[in-house]
Amino acid sequence: MDAQGHEAFREFVENRSTTLLRTAVLLSGGDRHAAEDLLQNALIKAAGRWHRIDEPEAYVRQILYRQQVSRWRLKWRRRELTVAEPPERTDADAASATELRILMRGALARLTARQRTVLVLRYFEDLPEADVARILGCSVGTVRSTTHRSLARLRVLAPELTALGPADAEQSPSRDFSPVEVRP
Repeated sequence: MDAQGHEAFREFVENRSTTLLRTAVLLSGGDRHAAEDLLQNALIKAAGRWHRIDEPEAYVRQILYRQQVSRWRLKWRRRELTVAEPPERTDADAASATELRILMRGALARLTARQRTVLVLRYFEDLPEADVARILGCSVGTVRSTTHRSLARLRVLAPELTALGPADAEQSPSRDFSPVEVRP
């Protein structure tokens, strides 16, 4: 990589790594360490092809999705996810937002990696079903059925989310783990 490419890559990492890490955290089920590894590996792969990449963020996101798919295809043994207790706060809105993020993170972590990946792509990345199918290498029908089963599983794992309507979800102060609409 030449000096100009090196500088462009460094700027890209500085400007977009937080957003990409957020996506990686969601893909890894809330495991920040696994997400950092996922993002680091994606950036290493992108650095090797930097001079040939037209849209760097799309390219890195594609690597993230494909690496995550590869991880769940390997059927690694699931580890328990430890989640810190919510901090004590006096502000009820901030506390409820924190509780909602923890609840959502825990529910997402209990989904299979495939279910979690489909939900992240559909609702966090806001991709249409056809794009999700293309990224995951499956049919649109598989994306639809996986989305349906994933949302049904979320309703079982976190019934508190069914009380939220779309308006409540939009008022969430953080995009980290914004709730998906889980009403039928």
